[in-house]
Amino acid sequence: MHTPYLSQSQLSDRWHISPKTLERWRWLNQGLPYVKIGNRILYRVEDVEMFEAQNTQTVETSPPVNVPRKRRP
Repeated sequence: MHTPYLSQSQLSDRWHISPKTLERWRWLNQGLPYVKIGNRILYRVEDVEMFEAQNTQTVETSPPVNVPRKRRP
């Protein structure tokens, strides 16, 4: 069975972040799991999708509030 992977460059493009951010997260032991083979860093697509799901934020919207406008003289 073939496990799909993303490179650091591919993941940074997917998330629109700098590759340096991913490097910093690894250095700080933050972010998501990765695989290091030689000097290559790879991220399993399954781990990426799980990380995205766990970090998805929902925003509850409230009805608009009528704020009185200031009248100009």
